[in-house]
Amino acid sequence: MLSGRTEVQVRPGVEGDLDALTELYNHYVRETAVTFDTVAFLPEERRPWLLSHPEDGPHRLLVAQEPDSGARPGRLLGYATSSPFRPRPAYATSVEVSVYCAPDAAGRGIGTLLYQGLLEALEGEDLHRAYAGIAQPNEASVRLHERFGFRHVGTYEEVGRKFGRYWDVAWYERPLGPRT
Repeated sequence: MLSGRTEVQVRPGVEGDLDALTELYNHYVRETAVTFDTVAFLPEERRPWLLSHPEDGPHRLLVAQEPDSGARPGRLLGYATSSPFRPRPAYATSVEVSVYCAPDAAGRGIGTLLYQGLLEALEGEDLHRAYAGIAQPNEASVRLHERFGFRHVGTYEEVGRKFGRYWDVAWYERPLGPRT
């Protein structure tokens, strides 16, 4: 877990974070099968994605940032999002969630801080379920999601091809909002 948690700020993502968010995501595009994007993005290509996550509502973007040190702003350590699950209107009360941590911040509790903040922010929204797709294998992400009450609901086998091989995606689900 993260030592000195109070030193990490979790806040809504803003347009000034675009370069750092793009750089962090591009690491996963280039180096891992965590995302099935295969070509790195330019910041201006990611701007519509960032703007689709306002500070309120069901589709959020939270970032974790180190504290500022003197004249230098704190480094972005990770981010979490809730996004539309599917485009059709009946899916409006479902979101897909994800979390990405800077490679050197993994295992420090950043993902936990981000999901705590994201799930708390979503409590007052008209949402019923959160879903997470986790490319396999990824035990750290599975443990993080299970810690927050997500349960495995199925696996799409060999659903994506990246780096010359096929990858499975395990899907996890978590109830949101009042239980009916």
